[in-house]
Amino acid sequence: MIQVLRSKNVATRFQILVEIALSQPRINQRDIAQKLEVTPQAISDYIKELLREGLLASEGRARYRLTKEGVDWFVSMARQLRNYLTSVGQAINNISVCTAIAAGDLSEGQPVGLAMKDGLLFATALIGNGAGGVTVSHARKGQDVGVANVTGVIELEMGTVTVCKVPGIERGGSQNVDLVRLRTKVEGSRLVGAIGLEALVILRRIGVEPGYFYGVTEAVIEAAHCGQSSLVVAVDTETPGLLKRLEEEALDHEILDLRIDSAAQ
Repeated sequence: MIQVLRSKNVATRFQILVEIALSQPRINQRDIAQKLEVTPQAISDYIKELLREGLLASEGRARYRLTKEGVDWFVSMARQLRNYLTSVGQAINNISVCTAIAAGDLSEGQPVGLAMKDGLLFATALIGNGAGGVTVSHARKGQDVGVANVTGVIELEMGTVTVCKVPGIERGGSQNVDLVRLRTKVEGSRLVGAIGLEALVILRRIGVEPGYFYGVTEAVIEAAHCGQSSLVVAVDTETPGLLKRLEEEALDHEILDLRIDSAAQ
């Protein structure tokens, strides 16, 4: 749910925090009111509310700054907006021409069906009850092809994320990990990521080189939205941030604690 678009109250709070973040610590409530086209009294009331909820902190007359909680809330709303705008961009592309991989030889102007496979969009001569369109050019099997006049909904089952929590070096690092259990989980995973050097070393100890090491969190989220499931080995100190993003995206996930000493507890 895009809260910042569904609620005028949330949208105004978000815009106020944007203006404060741009000009903090000293702000002019009258200027903010003019930009947002509301009364100065309304801005004053909103700021009092934000202070009461701990999203803002006062540093004297007309001096405010975002608290850690305020930054977290602000970033969460911004991510919702960004993800929504990405979806809007995809919708615009679909309205005009979308790109797919030809599942077989296709001719220009040929009606085709559209289906996702292994996270990729394919155009096929088999037309079912799902999404479909018309090719804008000819293409051989395996080539990219433009598809216009897209109709219907592309059937897609969201991917899931398995999070394997491992200890940092001060808690034993790779020496305190159930490698047998990890190997069992990794064997059935196509997409594997590592967050933290300890996680990278642990995977290498079982002969696995992760496909993702930088930007892992956003990579597995994008993969899940394309129907691909992933496994992430993450140092315990990095796990909360990863789980928070997965929850924000409402993605199904499971958490496994692979510390040897945790199994004995």
